[in-house]
Amino acid sequence: MTLTVAGEPLLAYLLASVRIIAWLALVPPFAGRSVPTMAKVVLSLGLAFAVVPNVDGGSIPTSTGSLLVTAVTQVVVGAALGLVTYVLLAAIATAGSLIDTFGGFQLAQGFDPLSMNMNTVFGKLHQMLAVMILFATGGHLLVLGGLLRTFDVLPLGEAPKIEGASHVLVTAFGMFFVTAVQIALPLIAVLFVSDLALALLTKVAPHLNAINVMFPAKIGLTLLLLGLSFPVLPEAVSRLVELANEAQFALVSGG
Repeated sequence: MTLTVAGEPLLAYLLASVRIIAWLALVPPFAGRSVPTMAKVVLSLGLAFAVVPNVDGGSIPTSTGSLLVTAVTQVVVGAALGLVTYVLLAAIATAGSLIDTFGGFQLAQGFDPLSMNMNTVFGKLHQMLAVMILFATGGHLLVLGGLLRTFDVLPLGEAPKIEGASHVLVTAFGMFFVTAVQIALPLIAVLFVSDLALALLTKVAPHLNAINVMFPAKIGLTLLLLGLSFPVLPEAVSRLVELANEAQFALVSGG
């Protein structure tokens, strides 16, 4: 028995999987060592099946040079889409890092073997909470759906439009900082007021050792008020998923 496969659909399938795996290599929770490389490859190959039926076979180049250029283009497009998605989804973990900085837990950071970098206590906690909420609410399916819809806006054989890419990236970074600050702002404000109160206490009672009083007080207050940021996390994750899909669409459509 002889099994034959048409060349254009096979090339379209492989090129689609290249864009998807470049996206998976950057976007949490698929990025990092927590998801094995083979699992990412299998997931990208599986998701590519949803793209191939809508691809026009005549738009796929068959010459070696054009095919290499198209493959590199798909890697760049997938990485760019993954970057804007990663930036937006990382806002919640950054909010936890801000809480660590103002609450005195920044010195307690440790090495995370999964992400291969240093993570703070509440930064890692907020990151795990964001991933849990993302899967519990089905947000990961919405993000993956947004990635697959980019193939309709930017087919495999077309060159990407880079005119509005800088605007999309600047907007994504702006939303990243705004969202992180908004999540951590209530706790930061309380900790700032507590710093002022402790500073006035040292003026009123100079004989008190400020270091011995301030650090335990700030750590206890941070642990007591940590739950202030939890109620806004589900809404923040939902909004970030919407922004990620909008950013991906704007990036492939040229702004």
